[in-house]
Amino acid sequence: MNIVSAQLGNSLYNCVRSNLIWPLWTRSHFTYYPTSLGTGKRMNMFNAINNAMDLALDEDKSALLFGEDVGFGGVFRCSVNLRDKYGSQRVFNTPLCEQGIAGFAIGVANTGATAIAEIQFADYIFPSFDQIVNEAAKYRYRSGGLFDCGSLTFRVPCGAVGHGALYHSQSPEAYFAHTPGLRVVIPRGPIKAKGLILACIRDPNPCIVFEPKTLYRAAVEEVPTEYYTSQLGKADILRHGKDVTLIGWGTQVHVLLEVAETAKSKFNIDCEVIDLVSILPWDTIAICASAKKTGRVIIAHEAPLTQGFGSELASYIQEKCFLHLEAPVKRVAGWDTPFPHVFEPFYMPDKHRCLSAINDIVNF
Repeated sequence: MNIVSAQLGNSLYNCVRSNLIWPLWTRSHFTYYPTSLGTGKRMNMFNAINNAMDLALDEDKSALLFGEDVGFGGVFRCSVNLRDKYGSQRVFNTPLCEQGIAGFAIGVANTGATAIAEIQFADYIFPSFDQIVNEAAKYRYRSGGLFDCGSLTFRVPCGAVGHGALYHSQSPEAYFAHTPGLRVVIPRGPIKAKGLILACIRDPNPCIVFEPKTLYRAAVEEVPTEYYTSQLGKADILRHGKDVTLIGWGTQVHVLLEVAETAKSKFNIDCEVIDLVSILPWDTIAICASAKKTGRVIIAHEAPLTQGFGSELASYIQEKCFLHLEAPVKRVAGWDTPFPHVFEPFYMPDKHRCLSAINDIVNF
């Protein structure tokens, strides 16, 4: 602890001692809350994604799956064994060139085939940014509906993982939420991941599935083995409450579920927890209904605070629900710095910061 004190200063050291923030030596900042449908096969999230792509490739003979190391199973094993099953003409590696992956994927989809492209890490999607936002997203519009590149899905591992630092931890969903013509979704676990991927593959618009990579193995659920889809653009209310609305997506949903339990048991504050699921388009109806019911809203996400997608939610809620609010909308997010390595526990919007926000908003 003397080392911690020397590096971070006495005030931060005292926060650790009083348990106000997550200790440096704890790698995982969340407790996983599984979704239960009652039946299915036990799978972690990468198994469920593999199963989804297996079903898609089997159903659609035009479907191609490709990306860096995808032919070998991918760095997170999401495509393992699929090349053996469907052949190297349909499941294959690409060069280390994200711009090329995106451009090729657009061409595949434009010919009428189905493209499932993996960008190995969300942090490296930026070389392909122009292809996605200026080509894929605008193809249908600029042709007056004569042609498009629907049936195009990008799978993108994202988010904090405990040791990824600045180049393997980012959550860039807000960049793409500013682009009409795209769909952007983020699953919270295996059941939702499978349903969203299959829904995106079927959707006539280019889609991006940001997959929280810390959940690939940490998230385990009983996943239905048959083909099914999850509704795009629809939020999930995971816990009903009357005092405060907590909104998150991806891994952050599990942080908020734990926070809601603590708020109820320790302070008798009844929180409603909503998984936004879909970033673009997002479920304005569900969010506004909850905001009007509780009168207090907290939005939490891993991406930096400034211009994070929470900004859009807060603005919309403030505009549409103003007369129903008991306090200003609060945001709990990553700090406006590059994603740190050793200081990751202090960067994350963990349960302690979220619980503090609940206290502030209830006592406003």
